[in-house]
Amino acid sequence: MERPPKRARASPDSADEDTRGRPSKIYTPLKSLDTSISPPPRTRSQPSQGPDACPELASCQSETPNNTKTGESTRSPRLVPSPIQLTHIRDFHDSEGCNVDAVRLRDILGDPMIRECWQFNYLFDVDFLMHQFDEDVRNLVKVRVVHGSWEKEAPNRIRVDEACSRYSNVEPVIAYMPERFGTHHSKMMILLRHDDLAQIVIHTANMIPGDWAHMTQAAWRSPLLPLKKPGAPATPQKNSSIGSGARFKRDILAYLKAYGPKKTGPLVQQLENYDFGTIRAALVASVPSKQRFSSLDSEKSTIWGWPALKDLMGRVPILQQIKYGKSQSTKPHIVTQISSVASLGQTDKWLKDVFFKALAPTKATPRYSIIFPTTEEIRRSLNGYASGGSIHMKTQSAPQQKQLQYMRPYLCQWAGGDHSNSNLIDLSEDKPFKQEAGRGRAAPHIKTYIRFSDAETMDTIDWAMITSANLSTQAWGAATNANDEVRISSFEIGVVVWPDLFADDTVAQSSTSEAERQSAVMVPCFKQDLPLSPTKNLADTVVGFRMPYDLPLTPYRASDEPWCATAPHHLPDWLGQSWIV
Repeated sequence: MERPPKRARASPDSADEDTRGRPSKIYTPLKSLDTSISPPPRTRSQPSQGPDACPELASCQSETPNNTKTGESTRSPRLVPSPIQLTHIRDFHDSEGCNVDAVRLRDILGDPMIRECWQFNYLFDVDFLMHQFDEDVRNLVKVRVVHGSWEKEAPNRIRVDEACSRYSNVEPVIAYMPERFGTHHSKMMILLRHDDLAQIVIHTANMIPGDWAHMTQAAWRSPLLPLKKPGAPATPQKNSSIGSGARFKRDILAYLKAYGPKKTGPLVQQLENYDFGTIRAALVASVPSKQRFSSLDSEKSTIWGWPALKDLMGRVPILQQIKYGKSQSTKPHIVTQISSVASLGQTDKWLKDVFFKALAPTKATPRYSIIFPTTEEIRRSLNGYASGGSIHMKTQSAPQQKQLQYMRPYLCQWAGGDHSNSNLIDLSEDKPFKQEAGRGRAAPHIKTYIRFSDAETMDTIDWAMITSANLSTQAWGAATNANDEVRISSFEIGVVVWPDLFADDTVAQSSTSEAERQSAVMVPCFKQDLPLSPTKNLADTVVGFRMPYDLPLTPYRASDEPWCATAPHHLPDWLGQSWIV
């Protein structure tokens, strides 16, 4: 990979950037983009354009007329790449196409324009982190390592302190953790640059080599944020709309202030001077706190955990009549994909009555699925059983077995079945077409929560979230008790996106009625970030969302067991290793 140019960049015009802070260009759609999304072609996987076919593609527009006799628009839809990226897998061969549009840690931190970097995470390998910076400025970048290992004898704290002492420009910052079972689990970078730009990166990986080399992760990168113009308001407006940059700024500053002025005060002061207007996403975070649920008001102040999730999901616009050519009377499908499941209780009360209702606070009754890797999937993952060291679900005790019993109907495989002979594809009419994400052997440390509009086709998305938060009451908050109190133990952070955030209001509307046409839709993307151009022109903007797992989902078979890191596994993995605890 080429090193970034070592010259100052002028502050970019917002019109020249895509939603990830990268230079955008307008391209004429390639012929291959005319392939149908719904239903997809019966081929092994969607064609990948590769990184050289359309580099840094942010949108595609074409003036080629369509069939006006049917009432369709004369304008091809604008195509917007996925607002989140998957991370690069080291052991995937380029010919497989699975690393197209994927991002490396060095792609994020290797820019010599970075002058200050704040790293928020759970686990750190400081030497690995410092190696990602440009070698010419590595010893000049002001680095802050924020973690929650407050006990002096904690192994992570000892490692971090020893490593930081070897760098004069690196300082550890210990987050205050008032709850015994709470963790500083957030995964975020805040970059401040010499050209007076800033960037927020929210992701899912620990800052250790293995997480960035051979596990499935995701990253959301904000656009490069300029300094505010003179005379702009000093603080974000309280009544800013959800998904706006102003609301995002209000919420992330509130999150940073939760660490205390001595910890993150200097960072908050700097970020207050930046314009967040180009951000199109909503922040959902958790901080150690106690909230009285009945008195929460997100219009007045930032709220945390599942109450924040419930409030946001009640406000995200979801079209009720026509969804990409299908009746919205179809049942939606909410898929929770996580890398750890904590103790949720011996009954499904918290899962169904608290968390699922937070994901779907409206009258709609979705289908729910939970993706978690099986023991067999970990056994044949790229790093074998070693991948399972950061993937957790305890299933050994009687209470843990009761929890597994009520969760089992929701459980789906990560890799989606046996890929040992993937050249044998069943194309019979009664078999749904398999859309492959290409990540089956890269064990999941990513966390995604996605609402698909149609539980059967799963071809459009109402909203999608990546976050550090797994399925746990420590991360999202316990249920309200008699005192109407929601108790959160951990630091977590994530972003939510939905199609309307990316709608282009300047695109001329067709003669098709509003009931039949949407301004924007979001569709799953496989092995690339850019959506394929649909054959039916039912939206002015088509936004991609890069999928980490295959569709349709594969429910657990009777013989499938979720991976349990605290249980021994004597059957050798594909590397010949056993798992002994």
